[in-house]
Amino acid sequence: MTVHHADTRKIDPSRQRPDGTPADPDRVEIGPTELAFAEWEAAGLEAPHLPTMRQYRLDRLVSEMARRDLAGLFLTDPLNIRYATDTTNMQIWNMHNPFRAVLVLADGYMVVWDYKTAPFLSSFNPLVREARTSASLFYFEVGDRGHEAADALAGEVDALLRAHAGSNRRLAVDKLMLHGVRAFEAVGLSLLDGEEVAEKARAIKGPDEVRAMRCALHTCEAAMAEMERGTLPGMSEVEIWAMLHAGNIKRGGEWIETRLLATGPRTSPWFQECGPRRLRPNEILAFDTDLVGPYGLCADISRTWWIGDKPPRPDMISDFRMSVDHIEENMALLRPGVSFRELTEAGHHLPPAYQRQKYGCKFHGVGLCDEWPMIPYPDGWRPGALDDYVVEPGMCFCVEVLTSREGGDFSIKLEEQVVVTETGVENLTRYPWDARLMGMA
Repeated sequence: MTVHHADTRKIDPSRQRPDGTPADPDRVEIGPTELAFAEWEAAGLEAPHLPTMRQYRLDRLVSEMARRDLAGLFLTDPLNIRYATDTTNMQIWNMHNPFRAVLVLADGYMVVWDYKTAPFLSSFNPLVREARTSASLFYFEVGDRGHEAADALAGEVDALLRAHAGSNRRLAVDKLMLHGVRAFEAVGLSLLDGEEVAEKARAIKGPDEVRAMRCALHTCEAAMAEMERGTLPGMSEVEIWAMLHAGNIKRGGEWIETRLLATGPRTSPWFQECGPRRLRPNEILAFDTDLVGPYGLCADISRTWWIGDKPPRPDMISDFRMSVDHIEENMALLRPGVSFRELTEAGHHLPPAYQRQKYGCKFHGVGLCDEWPMIPYPDGWRPGALDDYVVEPGMCFCVEVLTSREGGDFSIKLEEQVVVTETGVENLTRYPWDARLMGMA
C-alpha cells in the first residue's frame, strides 16, 4: 500500500504551539506536554520551530549525499529515520525488530515504509512525500520467506531510484539486514556506508536543534531535581532511578537508554546497572542520565551526589575536585578548527592510579543519542579513524570523566553537555556540582 501525502495540511494557523506544531491534543505527532512548555517559558527558553528544524535535517542529508554522488540513502536505524523524518513508531521495539525504513533520494524526495495499519504516523510532515508498507525483513515477521520480502522491497527501491536519480546506482544503507543486502545488490545497486553519511549529517546542529537540545536538557535537569529531592537513605537504586524516568516522561520525554545509577561501593567499578541495593546513610550516589527527552533529543549528563548528614571523606572531596578540573580543562579545548587528535592528546590527564578504570572516552558527540565523533584518551587512539577531522561550529559534545581507583570503594562520574559556537564553546548544562563533595558545605 502506498499513501501519498499532500504538501499542505488542513491546520488552523492561529492554533499553534510554541514549536510551530498544531495546538491539537488529538494530533498524531508526539511532543512536549503543557508542563514542559510552561517550565521552558518560565526559564526563558525558546522552543525550536519544528518545520524549520525538519527542513534543515533533510537539507543536511541531501548535501552529504551530493558530496558522495549518491542516488539515495536507505535508512532502517530508527534514530536515523527520526532524523530524516521526525517521525516515530514504537522506537525501542523497532530497534530490534526493524520494520520501518526511509529512502531519501538525491533530489530530496522522501519515502517512508511503516507499519501496515499506520501510514498516518508521518502525515503531519509534508517533507515525507509517500508512506508505504512492507519493509520488514526480520525473521519474526517473514520467517523462511525473507528473500521474497527482500526482493519485493528491492524492486520498489530500484523503481524509485530510476525515477529520481536516473542511471546513478550508488545507494548508501545503514543497517540493512542480510536478505536486503543480497536483494539490493541483485538488482544492480552499489551499496555504500549509510551510517557514515547519517552520522556526518547529524554532527552539525542547526539553531533549532540547539534550541530543542536546551529544552531537552531543561527537562532532564527538572527530573534530576525531583530525583535529588526525593532520594532518601533506605530507598533502592531502582526506586531512585524511577523518579528520573517519571520526570522525563511526564514532560513529553521518550526513554532512558541505560540503567547507570549506582550507590556506595557499587559505584566502583563503574557500569554496574541499578538494582535492588538500598542506599545507606552517608554514601555516594552516581548516575549517567543517557536520557532521550522531548523532541527525541538526548540529555547525557552525569552527576555524583553525597547523600547523608555527615561530611564526605577527604579522598572523596579530593577526587571530586580533580574530576571537575578534568571536565573544565578539557571543555576549554573545544573551539572551531581544533583537531580531534589535539582533543585526545591535550588537556587534563588523570594520575596513574586512575588510568585503568578511567572512562572510555574524553568527549563524544550528542544529538538524538550519543553520536559521532567519539574522542578517546591517548591510549585509545586508532590511527586513521579520526585523523582528518576538526571541531566545527554547531557540533555538540559531552565532556566526561570517571575518577575511579582500581580496588577503590567509590567512583566519581561527571559529564557536561556543550555546543561549539563560532568563537568557542557554550556549556548547555546548568545543574550544579554537589557542594559537599566540592568541600564547600
